[in-house]
Amino acid sequence: MSGPDPVHPHAVSCRAAFISDVHLGTRGCQAELLLDFIRALDCDTLYLIGDIIDGWKLKSGWHWPQSHNDVVQKVLRMARKGVEVIYVPGNHDEGGREFCGVHFGGVIVARDWIHETADGRKFLVTHGDEFDGVVQHAKWLAFLGDAAYRALLAANTWFNKVRRVMGFGYWSLSAFLKVKVKNALQFIENFEEAVADEARRRGVDGVICGHIHKAEMRDIGGILYVNDGDWVESCTAVVEHHDGTLEILDWSRMPIVRNLADAPVPIKLGELVAA
Repeated sequence: MSGPDPVHPHAVSCRAAFISDVHLGTRGCQAELLLDFIRALDCDTLYLIGDIIDGWKLKSGWHWPQSHNDVVQKVLRMARKGVEVIYVPGNHDEGGREFCGVHFGGVIVARDWIHETADGRKFLVTHGDEFDGVVQHAKWLAFLGDAAYRALLAANTWFNKVRRVMGFGYWSLSAFLKVKVKNALQFIENFEEAVADEARRRGVDGVICGHIHKAEMRDIGGILYVNDGDWVESCTAVVEHHDGTLEILDWSRMPIVRNLADAPVPIKLGELVAA
């Protein structure tokens, strides 16, 4: 385990942490929030569950500010300090799947993974795009949808800039609109059922995935379905505590600590649990 660097007033000590859908290389990526979370993180194992770098976007234009570079460097530093970092590529960084089984600077690349919690439960760890019919069978439509989605995220970025000027915190306009669309809700339900079916077929107790940018934890026919959300809309992560329990943390509700000397009073971990 490696301690937070530097010592963070909102330190999160856990056995394992799961993040996905960071989309480094896009303007919608909330890299500063993610960097703040990683700095606060003290864990044995860190899972990167796909779409960490957005290869689709980088093919059409380069956007790589210092904060994106800082995220990569911090993760690599964690690996060097002894944290087991397991990277499961997704559809936006699918090029990484060519290197499954290879170690890069202490980072293990894998197609998927079986994670065993402290209380003995086994979870399939997978990005989840294999269970998305659009990505698998109509990739052109997935690219078209991605372009529309990025336009919405650009609007979301400007919307939050206005909110910050007015003294309000981060709020995802894109996530709000998504849950209001009936077809999107049906897609999410179908996706969750398909991923749970795969976990059942594998003979495990649950599944931890990403892909659809919607943090969720619920029982589906005896399978615990856990989605860690994303760092574009919701800014959420899943952590496994030392007793094996799993929680979803909503880091968008946490003030970013830039100057530790002026850091606010620590917030209890339970206050960050997503509803």
